[in-house]
Order: sequence, then C-alpha cells, then structure tokens
Amino acid sequence: MLMAHIKYALMRYRIIDKALRNSARRFPNKIFLRSLCEQDLFGSEEGEHVCDSTVEKDLFAMRNEYDAPIAYSVKHRGYYYSDSSYTLDQSPLTEDDLSALKFATSTLSQFRNNEMFQEFGLALDRIVARVESNTTGKDNRSFIQFETGFGASGQGHINSLIKAIENRNQILFDYSNYVTNEVKRRKVSPLLLKEYRNRWYLICFDLIRERISTFGLDRMSHLELSDLKFQVPIDFKPEHYFQHSVGITVSGDFPELVVFKASLTASKYIESDPIHHTQVLFKEGKKRNTFHLRVMITEELIRLFLSYGSSAEVLEPQSLREEITRRIRLMAEQY
Repeated sequence: MLMAHIKYALMRYRIIDKALRNSARRFPNKIFLRSLCEQDLFGSEEGEHVCDSTVEKDLFAMRNEYDAPIAYSVKHRGYYYSDSSYTLDQSPLTEDDLSALKFATSTLSQFRNNEMFQEFGLALDRIVARVESNTTGKDNRSFIQFETGFGASGQGHINSLIKAIENRNQILFDYSNYVTNEVKRRKVSPLLLKEYRNRWYLICFDLIRERISTFGLDRMSHLELSDLKFQVPIDFKPEHYFQHSVGITVSGDFPELVVFKASLTASKYIESDPIHHTQVLFKEGKKRNTFHLRVMITEELIRLFLSYGSSAEVLEPQSLREEITRRIRLMAEQY
C-alpha cells in the first residue's frame, strides 16, 4: 500500500524541478516532462509507466505541498517558475518522506531476483540507486524482512502466460496431480494469474472439461503457446470471480452463511486481519465473540479454521462443522 501511494512521486518532483530550472530548455510542456520522468526512472520513452495525467497531478502536488511557483505560459505553451530563484531544495524532504522512500525501494529490491521482474531489473536498479544517492542513514533493509517463499517453482512460466492472456492464445501443458501422481496434457484458454501464499495459480477455461479450472504453476511442465485464439467465457469476470472465496478455490454456486466463535485473544487477530470482506462481529461475549461470514466453503477456509485450533469453533453450516470435526479426529489418531 505504501509503495502504491508514493508512486515514485518524490523522485518525479525532483526531475520536474530540474527541468523547470533548465535555462537551456525553457518552458517544458507535459509531454516533455513525462518523457523526462520515463527516461530518468525507467530508461525508456514509451510512456508505459508515466502518463500525462500523472504529470498534471505532480504539478498540482508541487504547487500545494511544496509551494512551488509553477505557472503556465500560453505564449510558449509550457511551464516555468514565476520565481526564477525557486528550487525544490528549498523544501527538503522530511524524515517521513525519506523513510517512505527507503521503505518503497526496499520493497522493490526484494523483487530483483524474481524471474517475473527480471526484465525490469534496470528500472529497479535506477530507482533504488537514485533514492540511495539522495538519502543518508542506515539502510532499513537490514531490519525489515519480507515474506519469501521457499521451494515454490513455476514462476518461469509467468511471462509466457501473461503474453498468452494478453494475446488470447490457447496453451498446452503437462500437469502433475499431487493426489493421483498422474501427469496429463491440458489444453486451456488462460484467463487470470493469481498469487496466494507465495504460490502462483492459473485460472483458465479447460477446453477438454469445458469449465473454468485452476492450476498451480509449480505443477506445470512443457508449456506451449498455440497460435489458436480463444474467446473469454461470458460468465467470467476477473474482478468478481473470487469475491465469495477465501484463497484460490471457487466452489459451489452460492456463498453460505458461516457462523463461528473465537476466543477474545483470537478475536483480536481476526478483527485486525479479517478472513473475508463480509466478516462482521455479530456478538461480543465474556469469553468468546461470535462472527458471521458469507463465503463459499473452500479447502482454504477449512484449513484456516483448523489453524486456529481450540481458539475458534465453527457453529454453522452443519456440513462445515462436521468436516472440521472429521479432520480433527483424523489428526488425533496421528498422535
């Protein structure tokens, strides 16, 4: 969230400030400023990362947050400082600004060795280097650790799958079933890539089964992109597909009302990190609180309740309660 909020704005402000003070190239317009930001931060001028509206917002923010005397010349069709002595250095970055920038670059740095982001390696290095050259103090990467997956494979397929989704190409791959240990050839129309707990999954339309299915990238091999095109199923909307699910599974036609109780301590964790956006605290008790959810019953939901142990008890639906009871008995037999 923090990185998305910053949007490299502080770095773009510096680039715009330098351009407005450049006497050799006066009255830069939005297109020129956008090109400068794109070139300086990402090493290109294609406009893939910075758009004209972004520059407009930056100019507005510089005027309001840093009192920059930015004016527009109708005659020269470009921007300039009405006070030629002004520089953004007169309004240095606050400690909060610097901390936010360092945190954002730390977040970016964790992706340097990720196969998905390797093609952006130069851009990441440019951003990190620019921040580090303009800030001082201890590198917060020495005391911030991000969650990292160990052993999860399949990320090498991501770039190919993104291209297939964008170009609407059908794909073929061998898929290993963890339950049966069988390997089958699949032919699908890829629709969406989704990450869940450091693992990547492909949501697609299975052309053999004629239904939407989910496959883990770590179990794929011999991936091939076909020249054949596909049409997105009418009933598939990525932004709504998982709205009633917890995790990566979509099961059943309708969400069900799930009622459960949690200890007061567990309740604090559950309230601070809700299981689902439909979660509500229904009733407060002396020893336990009661919560309501309206979700599909998925494997991930079952495992989540099991992870709370005796700190949570599912009351409804009865089918979910019975399944959790069955698994608890099987676990007890192991010890």
